[in-house]
Amino acid sequence: MVSVGLPGLTGVDHIGLTVPDLDEAHRFLTGVIGCEYLYSLGPYRHDDSDWMRVHLAVDPRAVMRQLHFYRCGGQAVFEVFEYCAPEQRTEVPRNSDVGGHHVALYVTDLDVAIKHLTANGVTVLGDPTASSGPSEGQRWVYFLAPWGMQWELVSYPGGKAFDRQEQPR
Repeated sequence: MVSVGLPGLTGVDHIGLTVPDLDEAHRFLTGVIGCEYLYSLGPYRHDDSDWMRVHLAVDPRAVMRQLHFYRCGGQAVFEVFEYCAPEQRTEVPRNSDVGGHHVALYVTDLDVAIKHLTANGVTVLGDPTASSGPSEGQRWVYFLAPWGMQWELVSYPGGKAFDRQEQPR
C-alpha cells in the first residue's frame, strides 16, 4: 500500500513566478506589495546540452536571464524569473485556463489595502466579495500585477466559519 501524503512535508518553501520584466516586477513587489528583496542569481543557460529541458521542462536553448528572491510578510518567498526562450508564450493564463493561477495575500484590513493598491495605480477587479458557507467571515478581491497576473487580497480577522464549527472526526 502506498502511504498517504508526502513524507516530511512541513510547508511551502517558495512560489516561482515567470515575469516579462524583472525591473518592473521588482518595483511592484517591493514598492507596492512591500516584499523584502533578498538576492539574485543567474544568468543560467546550457547551450551544449538538454539540461534546461530535462530539469526545467523548457526549450533546451532557453536562457534564464536572472532570478530574484523576495520575502513577503516575514514568511512567503517568491522566486521571480525572467526567461528568454524560443517560442516563449507571453499571454497570461486566466484563472479558468489549465495552468491558471493566482497568489493570495492575507491582509488585516481589506479596505485599507485596496485603497493602497488603487493609489499605486493597480487595477482592482470589482468590489470586495463576502464569502458564505464554510468561508463565511472572509472578504476577498482580485487585482492585477503590471504584467497581468492575477493576485488576491483576503481578510478574515474574525476567522472563517469552518474554524468556528466543530469538525467531524
